[in-house]
Amino acid sequence: MIRLSLAAAASALVLAACTSAPAPTEDTAMMVTTTEVISPYELAMQTVEELVTAGNTQAAVDRLTQLTGDPALSRDQMAEVLYRRGELRLGEHGYDTMGAIEDFEEVLADYSDTEWSTAAASLLDSARGKATSLNALLAQPETTRTQKFNILMELGRHDDATDLMRANDLTPDNDALLAMYQIGYLCEGDELAGRTYDVTEPDGTFHELRFCDTGK
Repeated sequence: MIRLSLAAAASALVLAACTSAPAPTEDTAMMVTTTEVISPYELAMQTVEELVTAGNTQAAVDRLTQLTGDPALSRDQMAEVLYRRGELRLGEHGYDTMGAIEDFEEVLADYSDTEWSTAAASLLDSARGKATSLNALLAQPETTRTQKFNILMELGRHDDATDLMRANDLTPDNDALLAMYQIGYLCEGDELAGRTYDVTEPDGTFHELRFCDTGK
């Protein structure tokens, strides 16, 4: 009788524990069923967009350039990377119209079977038109040195723009100086010599920059 009572009591405790355990809430169940795994590619593209939003266009372009060397990308992903890089290069803070043309041409030549080819064809026409206009303006004798610098930067001829800037002691606007900083022509450091250029990033961060290669 004692053994039977103990067994009955144990069964009652187990039953009580089961009935008192809280059932999963709707939110908990939803969290379990909707959890998604973000692929490295998706994460990289998110990083690109975050860089662009923060005003770091050149860093975003560099990240896309790194992605072009990833052998794991599918054809559609590679086409998107090239298209997005061309789009950024052609944009307001891209400073590389000729690079954009190369990206769009590569999409059309090597990835014409992807959905990105149609969009690339449209932007390729725009990029070629922009390059034609810039080169025409560059050739005009009345174009000032500062204008020539800006044109060379827009075309993506950064070395030529830098040479013109240094030879004529030009002071580009903040956007151009920021691009030169992000590309790697201007650096921050007390060990650098030469003229100082004040640059403010979109988030308000201030820099005193000099040319990285002081021996040029």
